[in-house]
Amino acid sequence: MRIGILTRNEYSWCSLKLKQAINRRGYRFACFSFRDLVAYVGFKPKLCFRGEPVESLDAVIVRPISRGSLEEIIFRTDLLRAMESLGVYVVNRAEAIERAVDKYLTLFLLEREGIPVPKTVVSENPRASVEAFERLNGRVVLKPIFGSRGTGMTRVRSRHILYRLARVLSYHHSVVYMQEYIPHAREDIRAFVVGDRVIASMRRVGVSWRTNIAQGGRPEPCRLQGDMEETAVKACRVLGCEVAGVDMLVDPEGSFYVNEVNSQPDWRGLQTVTNVDIAMEIVDYVASRVRS
Repeated sequence: MRIGILTRNEYSWCSLKLKQAINRRGYRFACFSFRDLVAYVGFKPKLCFRGEPVESLDAVIVRPISRGSLEEIIFRTDLLRAMESLGVYVVNRAEAIERAVDKYLTLFLLEREGIPVPKTVVSENPRASVEAFERLNGRVVLKPIFGSRGTGMTRVRSRHILYRLARVLSYHHSVVYMQEYIPHAREDIRAFVVGDRVIASMRRVGVSWRTNIAQGGRPEPCRLQGDMEETAVKACRVLGCEVAGVDMLVDPEGSFYVNEVNSQPDWRGLQTVTNVDIAMEIVDYVASRVRS
């Protein structure tokens, strides 16, 4: 079996762990980036990486798609669809990545399926922020609708400041994404889902209200309580994610909310607080799907 790792940096920690796991299972791997891919119409083969046809791969594990222009991002997801049409098993699929990367679409789809999510108001019109401030009880987190690692998140406690920020975002053609701040004792929970089960989880304890590891959060071991595990798996199923990190907030009353689903999760922090070999779990799952 030969498994591709689609990554911008084949020497990143997660990519290295995947390569080691693939080697330990006796499989072969090939690392390449989107810039290494060339698509052809009217020629054969239809899609190549570094001069090789993608059909030489049994599966491809997609690491972060990376930033890019709208044109680049659309083309990258087109390439993932092309791989699938050529018989290559892709994790995660283009549709799942597109749903999960869009915070509004994620919450819309999850709420529709009965999954608890934070109250959220989204609009291109900055005037919507005036009403949103009241609807969100004056506790607002302003976020980029596309983004990760906690970058660009701001807590806003003033109606006037929220409106001014919304106007600036609108001027720069950004969508105004406003979410109710849920008191969470500077911690949240990350559940790592592979297939139809949570293989590991952690509590992320932040130095501020932002708990992301990239923002200084500290990982701690954690066992999921109540319906959390079932909800995390269901959230991934709704979005079509086969490998994902599900982030959940717990309020002072003990109610939990799915805040985000990361379809291309990093697991370096999580690996420090679990005995589960996460890379091996991913590789074994991909191999089982190829064989099925």
